[in-house]
Amino acid sequence: MGGGPPKDHLLCAVPDKEPKELISHLRKKFPDIEIVWHEVPFTFDAAEIKKALPTGVWDDVSILFTFASFPDTKDDAPNLEVVQLLSAGSNQVQKSWIWDTEGIDVCTASGIHGPQIAEWVIFTHLVHTHRYKGLYENQKRHKWSRDTGDGGERSVRDRVGLRIGILGYGSIGRQVGRLAKAMGMEVVAYTASEKDTPEKRRDPGFIVPGTGDKEGEVPTEWYSGLDKESLHHFLEQDLDWIVVAVPLTKDTTHFLSTEEFKKLSRNGRSKPFVTNIARGPILDQPALVGALKDGTLGGAALDVTDPEPLPEDSELWDLENAIVTPHVSGSLANYMERALQLLEVNLERRQKGEKLINVVNRGRGY
Repeated sequence: MGGGPPKDHLLCAVPDKEPKELISHLRKKFPDIEIVWHEVPFTFDAAEIKKALPTGVWDDVSILFTFASFPDTKDDAPNLEVVQLLSAGSNQVQKSWIWDTEGIDVCTASGIHGPQIAEWVIFTHLVHTHRYKGLYENQKRHKWSRDTGDGGERSVRDRVGLRIGILGYGSIGRQVGRLAKAMGMEVVAYTASEKDTPEKRRDPGFIVPGTGDKEGEVPTEWYSGLDKESLHHFLEQDLDWIVVAVPLTKDTTHFLSTEEFKKLSRNGRSKPFVTNIARGPILDQPALVGALKDGTLGGAALDVTDPEPLPEDSELWDLENAIVTPHVSGSLANYMERALQLLEVNLERRQKGEKLINVVNRGRGY
């Protein structure tokens, strides 16, 4: 109606085939947005991505939906105003000119990963606490035995009454907290900034229906700060398990090292479990290996390592008390469907002139 040009040009440069039904839904709902889909390689190599995109593809783009495909210069995409990432983190765009340019909102996909990553967190922890590695080895040998070589059934303890510390109470941390509470655990939250009012504890981002902790009501205790003193105070709260879910920034690089593991273990009086689903460099990996070997830590589940891929000669592979997976906890068969649901929310907000959700704070890096 009116015959004018589209108000927005949305480019989807994505390492996946076009989900035609989902994109058709968006085209019908937003008829004044021109939507173009280009499948690109799943890589951070800008040269490889460039080969997959036609010349001039950026000229009219005002909204970009992507994992790691960015125009080389501002002149290539003079109309760009919104970048909606497919990832919960924004590290891949922070090296681009986009990061330092005012007037371009960078939004993450925070919120779409909560359910599947939280399931991975619980699953790997139970593999450890229920001695499943040994049971599975017995199954492969066709051996009906309760002896798993590590105490077996007599060493299993349920999680009821234990304390879980969630380092980074964002969308993923909130779903972990929700599940942990359902298992009877006491949830202790740690955030960068103080959450001392109900409004500050509320989750303002995208939430998969039926999940998370929107009002911040699950934790029984809250701690905050990026300084060592605040972190150490949190780690000394008699925690049995800590889940690392903070973004990687210069402040959180090697956030946990030898000193932190000792404080977490109450100087050797306990053997806590550590789970990392954030980024590998947040943990000082050699210090982690040392703590796993000398018994400071009871075990660890790592979906991220430093570096990635984890070298074949890394000691982590062979540690009986370590579970290592290749950065797969966020994988999901309907990942694109979830990501497009988030994009739809932000397109609606943009159309109404409202503030977008999941906008990255450039100063904090997340």
